[in-house]
Amino acid sequence: MLSNFASHKQRYFQEVHITGRLVLPLLVGHVSFGLIALVDTIIAGHHGTVTLAAVTLGTALMWLPMLIAIGTLIALTAGVAKLSGAGRDDEIGPVFRQALWLALGLGMMMFAFLSQVPHLLGPAGIADDIIPHAQAFLSAVRWGIPALVLFFCMRYLSEGLQWMRPTMVFGFGGLCVLAPLGYGLTHGRWGLPELGAQGLGIASATMMWLQAVLFMAYLWWTPRFAHLGLFQCFEWPDFRQIRGLLKVGLPIGIAILMQGGMFIATSLLIGQLGAIPLAAHQIAVNVAQVCFMVPVAVAEATTVRVGHALGRGDPAGVRRASWAGYGIVCMTQLLSACVLWSGHGWIAGLYTQDIAVMTLASTLILYAAALQLPDGLQMLSSGALRGLQDTRVPMMLAIFSYWGVGMPLGGWLGLGLGWGPQGMWVGLICALGIATMLMGWRFFYSSHTVRFTH
Repeated sequence: MLSNFASHKQRYFQEVHITGRLVLPLLVGHVSFGLIALVDTIIAGHHGTVTLAAVTLGTALMWLPMLIAIGTLIALTAGVAKLSGAGRDDEIGPVFRQALWLALGLGMMMFAFLSQVPHLLGPAGIADDIIPHAQAFLSAVRWGIPALVLFFCMRYLSEGLQWMRPTMVFGFGGLCVLAPLGYGLTHGRWGLPELGAQGLGIASATMMWLQAVLFMAYLWWTPRFAHLGLFQCFEWPDFRQIRGLLKVGLPIGIAILMQGGMFIATSLLIGQLGAIPLAAHQIAVNVAQVCFMVPVAVAEATTVRVGHALGRGDPAGVRRASWAGYGIVCMTQLLSACVLWSGHGWIAGLYTQDIAVMTLASTLILYAAALQLPDGLQMLSSGALRGLQDTRVPMMLAIFSYWGVGMPLGGWLGLGLGWGPQGMWVGLICALGIATMLMGWRFFYSSHTVRFTH
């Protein structure tokens, strides 16, 4: 009995070690993508307030629909991990080629959407001085959107095969391209024209195409994936396989949109309360987003490990992979919560010297501390469910938690009862708490009822 316990313990810590090795490059990649947004903000802010407002608006309008496209393609990670775990490597190439067609279609849809959005800014009530700059940014950055979707498709293939290094390398490489090129085109340095927000859009689109082309070249030439024959032949779209990818992936995209939309809608509602509450809220959200990068990386690694165990027909491996993820997330998120709780005033002071904003932001960071554990656990459960390719019910649970509970409760407390931004944050905490319980229950159910086939 003791030997069995020791064996289980050894295998569990071995799984934690494997998951941890997968998480580190993913985390660096996520930090790099997060720094891209920071670089955009700094470059635009130094050019002028209008440029900053235009880029902020354009970026939000770009990423909100992109959450559906990128979320949908995450299905490729779980599918490839399952095939790899089952030893069916010969099927990975055909699936990947159909995923490229799906990515291309989604990218063109996003391009068409962003081509129309600039004409809607005026009717939407955007300030007249911001509109032309936001239109210029969107008109430029839209040309990179198909490349960005293709990049994520190739990234998810690599991650499904438990090779995370390209995510780190190309994420950091994109940052190294964007920073100088964006600065030069925005401010007119080194002989480049001063294009303001449009220049930053051009630099972003250029970075996206470089990332996509270099990633494709890497997949083409690397010996690591040579046996998969990823580009060995041309295939026309197979709508049966594409429907299969959409069946698993589209609910993921919608669920991600529901969570991201909840935070955006919360910001819009708090914006009705004035500039100080909105500024304080944005500081707290930014702090929470930085901390959120860790559970996102752990969840992605857990998706791969669970999918691999599912493919090899190992129910104990599925549960071991999930418990390893839960263990890592609990430790990291409790650490994050302690840091935010003990340093909330100091952290707020890093963002602003406005006493009113700093005081309110300091209070809201305490709410962000309370958000850490449920936010991380619901993300981990979602990642584990993706590994099992169980996505439709989790989508419904996400819609209920975020929009059936979180938004109505936050709106009632924050605006109805006059609690202000604190009330909205209570709504966020309750939404993620309910999502944690429901997603955890769903994974427990699915992991014990899923059909394992080798």
